[in-house]
Amino acid sequence: MKRISMALWGSLVLLTGLWLMADTLFPEPWGYFPFRTVFMQYSGVIAFGAMSLSMVLAIRPRWLERPLDGLDKMYRLHKWLGITALVTSVLHWWWAQGTKWMVGWGWLERPVRSGGGQQYRGGPDQILTLEQWLRSQRGLAESLGEWAFYAALVLMVLALVKRFPYHWFVRTHKWLAVAYLVLAWHTFVLLKYDYWSQPVGWAMAVLLVAGVVSAVLVLLGRVGAGRKVHGTIESLRYFEPLRVLRTHVRLQPGWKGHAAGQFAFVQGAHDAAHPYTIASSWDPAQQTIVFVTKALGDHTAQLHQVLHEGDAVTVEGPYGCFTFDDDKPRQIWIGAGIGITPFIARMQQLARDRGERPVTIDLFHTTADYDEDAIALLQADAQAAGVKLHVLVDARDGWLNAERICAAVPQWQQASFWFCGPAGFGQALRADLGARGLQDANFHQELFAMR
Repeated sequence: MKRISMALWGSLVLLTGLWLMADTLFPEPWGYFPFRTVFMQYSGVIAFGAMSLSMVLAIRPRWLERPLDGLDKMYRLHKWLGITALVTSVLHWWWAQGTKWMVGWGWLERPVRSGGGQQYRGGPDQILTLEQWLRSQRGLAESLGEWAFYAALVLMVLALVKRFPYHWFVRTHKWLAVAYLVLAWHTFVLLKYDYWSQPVGWAMAVLLVAGVVSAVLVLLGRVGAGRKVHGTIESLRYFEPLRVLRTHVRLQPGWKGHAAGQFAFVQGAHDAAHPYTIASSWDPAQQTIVFVTKALGDHTAQLHQVLHEGDAVTVEGPYGCFTFDDDKPRQIWIGAGIGITPFIARMQQLARDRGERPVTIDLFHTTADYDEDAIALLQADAQAAGVKLHVLVDARDGWLNAERICAAVPQWQQASFWFCGPAGFGQALRADLGARGLQDANFHQELFAMR
């Protein structure tokens, strides 16, 4: 979390610093309209910068995974940047549109414009400079930008509403790329011309090009194109009490393998791509991959009814850095509910590669539902991997907390913690263990939420 927090605030501080090198929020003479002019420029820089960075993250660039600690963290940053763009865009819109309303209501008196604020109206024989041409496009850019803002506002709000069906979210969210392209034109035309010769302008130019290229890739359906492999569903097993579906997929040649704890996007013939944690280790001789999914939303709730053996699917990935890499002699795993999935894959890998560095592992699996067959499979995996398994059923054993973990594993201070499950539960454990002396770097949490 610290990495993406630093990335978010660092980018905003950097853009602010570059802008302050070129302008000021305290213009002279001071007044409402002079302040409005500079604030419109500043809020535009921040809003467009956040939108551009968010658009770049939307294409899932592989080179950013390791610095940002995995695609799950990148998508959290993508969301935060989107919210930042939303808030600053609303402020930007209000200072533009609200001012016009207040002038119309008689609350404000618009100052007389100097010649520099007028659009270019040269004769037909005069050569049009770039600055003059940009000035001539202001009216169109303002109108298009306003309508693009309204569209983006609706689409971003829908993306934040969890009750909005996932398949509709996927289909509508990509149209933000269209709104972005319009807003890129709006920014290019309306950004103060003097900025382009200064560091803030150079940064905006880089962001504009990167964002436009990313938006085009999104609209062309080229996101993750080089990491997609076709496959066929080989078998399905539905655990009714848990509302969990286990799916075996046989992949065609091209999958480069994955580490336990990573995830992939899976897309059927008639549905949108959805991310799932991989619940199996990779064996090149078998060429199969397993996904374990729980009915948690409109999309996953119907999978056991719509999927059939023999169905064709496309698998894209792998993604993520939740790969159990550290130098600790002991690890403590917490898999809450369907969060057990990455640990299943890791246990299978350990069982196959028994020559790996010996690590003492305790796995805590807490669940609200109980299925004897599923627990038996989990116990078999744990035994084969040499992992000590602790199963807690909420109704029978109560809630898992840091006190119970520390009591069960007295040497917990020598361990790293790996958590996958509800975000709030993970944050509570992190805070409780931190209060007991655990360093934040030793608590690894997968933020498996794509919206």
